[in-house]
Amino acid sequence: MGNVLPVLFALLAAFSNALATVLQRRAALTVPQSRGFRPGLILDLMRRPVWLAGILTVIAAGVWQAVALATGPLSLVQPLFVLELPLALVLAALLRRHRPSGALVLRLLVVVTGLALALLSAAPSGNRTHVSIDRWLPVLAACAGAVVVLTATGLRRPPGRFRAAAIGAATAICFALTAGLMKTAVHILTDAGLAAFLTSWQTYAFGASGVGAMLLLEHALQGGPLIASQPALTLGDAVVSFLLGVLVYEEHVRAGWWLLPALGGIALIVVGVLALARQETES
Repeated sequence: MGNVLPVLFALLAAFSNALATVLQRRAALTVPQSRGFRPGLILDLMRRPVWLAGILTVIAAGVWQAVALATGPLSLVQPLFVLELPLALVLAALLRRHRPSGALVLRLLVVVTGLALALLSAAPSGNRTHVSIDRWLPVLAACAGAVVVLTATGLRRPPGRFRAAAIGAATAICFALTAGLMKTAVHILTDAGLAAFLTSWQTYAFGASGVGAMLLLEHALQGGPLIASQPALTLGDAVVSFLLGVLVYEEHVRAGWWLLPALGGIALIVVGVLALARQETES
């Protein structure tokens, strides 16, 4: 029963994020493509009611995610966000008043099966609530460097798959970092109160990372097809979050022969996500 609550709220957050992705992508496609990094893109999008609805949905997802991270390990909660892509495609079909195809349902089942197999095999456990800044500093430096390199590399290329994939990967790192920092900030809020929350560096760090992730997300969605940006975003977030949980929060996962079914589950996830992203471009 210990993991029921974090799993439930993680699934709620994944559903909310999927809906937000559908709404934000619709809005992003209504503004001219930007050739470089353009903060003014957000100002253009703010004039679109659909985008504002997506932002409200993102806020709701953040609340569910915070509860999930407060009650369960990061290496369990964040990989469940892999479900965002299949949920987004199902929601997009329903919003277009189309019945989800049999192929879509089959690919969704492949992702769900792979995710269940991987998480049940790894069995992430542990719920460390605080991490010293000395442990965070090299992680923050490495993540910031990777985001800068990926973003700069993507923006040097014209709109297309490479650009979308590079910026999508940078967005994934920011989202994973936001979740990792949020986990400690939420515990500070519940354990020490609002004053401590408002004066902790983790609060402002996860806020800055979250804002950066949202800005990068809009450029990733604009930068090229979903078949390039979404797998990089979906799989990258899960992988980086899992590593943060194990390396930073010292969460425990099964090893030994359990690695075999876990790797099989990961393979199913990758195949399913790539197939789903390809289906989106064909629809």
